[in-house]
Amino acid sequence: MASSAYRNGTSKGAPKPLASYTKSSSFKSRLHPSQSSGAVLRRSSYGQNAAAAAGDDGVPGRVRVAVRLRPRNAEELVADADFADCVELQPELKRLKIRKNNWDSDTYEFDEVLTEFASQKRVYEVVAKPVVESVLEGYNGTVMAYGQTGTGKTFTVGHLGGDDTSARGIMVRAMEDILADVSLDTDSLSVSYLQLYMETIQDLLDPGNDNITIVEDSKTGDVSLPGATIVEIRDQQSFVELLRLGDAHRIAANTKLNAESSRSHAILMVHVKRSVGGGEDAFSSEVDNSSHLVKPVKPLVRKSKLVLIDLAGSERVHKSGSEGHMLEEAKSINLSLSALGKCINALAENSAHVPVRDSKLTRLLKDSFGGTARTSLIVTIGPSPRHRGETTSTVLFGQRAMKVENMLKIKEEFDYKSLSRKLEIQVDKLIVENERQQKAFDDEVERINQEAENRITEVERSFAEALQKERLKCQMEYMESVKKLEEKMVANQKKHDRDSFLNEKCNGEVLGTSTSEEVSEIKKLLQNETQLRNTAEEEVKKLKSQLENFMQSMAGGDAEIVKVHRMLEDETHKNKKLEEDILILQSQLLQLTVEADQTRRHLDRGGSGNAFAGLDSFVSQMRHSQFKDSANGQKAPMATLFEQVGLQKILSLLESEDANTQIHAVKVVANLAAEEANQEKIVEAGGLTSLLMLLRSYEDDTVRRVAAGAIANLAMNEANQELIMTQGGISLLSMTAADAEDPQTLRMVAGAIANLCGNDKLQMKLRSEGGIKALLGMVRCGHPDVLSQVARGIANFAKCESRASMQGLPSTGTKGGRSLLIEDGALPWIVQNANSEASPIRRHIELALCHLAQHEVNAKDLIGGGALWELVRISRDCSREDIRSLARRTLNSSPSFRAEMRRLRIEC
Repeated sequence: MASSAYRNGTSKGAPKPLASYTKSSSFKSRLHPSQSSGAVLRRSSYGQNAAAAAGDDGVPGRVRVAVRLRPRNAEELVADADFADCVELQPELKRLKIRKNNWDSDTYEFDEVLTEFASQKRVYEVVAKPVVESVLEGYNGTVMAYGQTGTGKTFTVGHLGGDDTSARGIMVRAMEDILADVSLDTDSLSVSYLQLYMETIQDLLDPGNDNITIVEDSKTGDVSLPGATIVEIRDQQSFVELLRLGDAHRIAANTKLNAESSRSHAILMVHVKRSVGGGEDAFSSEVDNSSHLVKPVKPLVRKSKLVLIDLAGSERVHKSGSEGHMLEEAKSINLSLSALGKCINALAENSAHVPVRDSKLTRLLKDSFGGTARTSLIVTIGPSPRHRGETTSTVLFGQRAMKVENMLKIKEEFDYKSLSRKLEIQVDKLIVENERQQKAFDDEVERINQEAENRITEVERSFAEALQKERLKCQMEYMESVKKLEEKMVANQKKHDRDSFLNEKCNGEVLGTSTSEEVSEIKKLLQNETQLRNTAEEEVKKLKSQLENFMQSMAGGDAEIVKVHRMLEDETHKNKKLEEDILILQSQLLQLTVEADQTRRHLDRGGSGNAFAGLDSFVSQMRHSQFKDSANGQKAPMATLFEQVGLQKILSLLESEDANTQIHAVKVVANLAAEEANQEKIVEAGGLTSLLMLLRSYEDDTVRRVAAGAIANLAMNEANQELIMTQGGISLLSMTAADAEDPQTLRMVAGAIANLCGNDKLQMKLRSEGGIKALLGMVRCGHPDVLSQVARGIANFAKCESRASMQGLPSTGTKGGRSLLIEDGALPWIVQNANSEASPIRRHIELALCHLAQHEVNAKDLIGGGALWELVRISRDCSREDIRSLARRTLNSSPSFRAEMRRLRIEC
């Protein structure tokens, strides 16, 4: 086993810290929608010192947690070939399930669920990119990877990528985004790369600096590492070289769980200092209230810190095989992770005391959990069912972390020297700008005056022309009127001259009177015409002045009436949909309650067939709604059945004389046995004995089929397997296999025997009571499902034999160590079906052949039975890489196979 070791490197000088005045301002954070979930968000006293010193209240920002599943590795593909993954992902629902067994599982929800096929780019965008964007806006941020050793934390966070750019981890991608956003002319960017090893903080950029102390500000509560090397970053290539140098100094070792297991917590600190514009302050002069002096913009410096942490993996010593110094390393890792878990538990439960000083790791992460930083946590898990406990522990850690709430704050500093320099430059610029603007203002005023004079002149000219035209018109009309009057007067005068003198004398007075009246009337008309002309001129002037005022008043506009009518329809639709869902759920609950009450009343009165039919329907409905109820946190439906009916009453109906009652009863017991939580109660209540009695005494195919299925469910539990063997279950299953012809009955019986074949302790008894021969006898049916169960049982039996021989245990075979399967004549059928068209049969048979071939004493029989050719075919053509590799190793490790292959001139 490799021991831990260092590799030498170079160091960089640390720049002097900048003395500055710190000011905090609140930030309206972009919260994930999942922050509105049912998880209770609280903030403890952990990190409140910094918030109190800042002065302004921050904005809540819950810790976001994502889970990532690692694909199976080569070892798991071989060791867990017969077992399904213990984890089932539902990324579209952001859920994962951890299987307890084939029927039961626990469901957990996260902010993001990433499958084994998720790319490094998607992991970065989902987990780290929101934090990086917050850091660029002036907030502290933390991205941390947590999980069991060997689940891909270092690959997720610190992988450099090399030639494959798509494999770059969070550290490299985060620096790319930061460099793309900052301006190195005005902003500064620096990094420190550390490791926490055996509760000592060591500098990965300067290996000689191996005991850095943590300094905590008593006023603000901020944690700093003044002794760490700080390197300025100018480009991406130099940053990657720094990471490569630090990774060379990081301590790693070879364990059973991981060939390159990190033995320390790696911490990358990225310090970002950005120049931003501040607010403008205006104040009034005391001399002249009408004049205002505006202060220039204050240059602010926002200092933010991005912390990227690759935690060492938690491990169990009996699985990792750590010894000596590596054992001490494992203890230190587990203690620091345990201290972190205690702090997160205290924060999640809003405890008055958070044990932050139990470990240096928790002190470094003080601002990340319960502090002022935006934090994202990615938990990495593996699919292997052998590590179900570690996987569950990791998932529960992530669930607790989702309950921690931080208070996000911006930290700004005033750069007074820069302010002074900028003010001097600004004053000079303002003087020049003022002169330029003054000249432009004078030119503009002159231009406007000139335009005004031109317009006034033009208006006056147009008015004079119009007035002249109107005057000429009035004069022409006046002259025409006077001319007409004169002509009329001359005509009248001539008319009067032709009259006789006498008539003039007689009528002189009358004519004189008439003419004088006409003249006075014409004078009045002339005066009226003159008044009308003056009035018209005045009206023209008024209308023109009104037109000018109207044109000036039309210079403005109205632009505030278009943005208010589109925000109420969505809420109405959502409320209607919720009301419909509530009505459906209430009706289903009412129906189930009525059926349960009816069933209980029937059983209390001793009802038989019809009562149990209702019970069977009730069980079926509850099984359909089980997942939905469990997801809503309600009591499990099967627990409700136990409470309302009682297991003893159900089992007593197995002995009923009514055939229908027995059929329904055995169906209910089989349904109950499908849940692991009910199996122990069924066995303790005598349900296993009753099921075996039904196999012994009942000849109805339905009863025997369902009873065999219930026994197969119970046989999944190792403790129940010994009870089944003790009570003669294998003999009864063998008898049923010999008598039954129904394929479904044979499938249930074969499944039960296949489960028993996977127990190392029961092999001899299984064979002595005819279990193997019964399994082989069922191949007469020819049904694919039956043959698949037979092949699974043979593979389980062969695997137990192979495991016993490899571990050096006493042989379970016959005298000479030959396989019991070969002794009972299973080899011809195995060889015949090794290349079956049905993939489940072929896969189990190929595994069985590989396990049989691992024991050298079986080589002669395998060669004589033609199995060598099948092993060669498997090593070349098998669709599964793990089985193909196992066959290749088996052929190369066996002297008998190598000799026979040389004789036949076969190359593997």
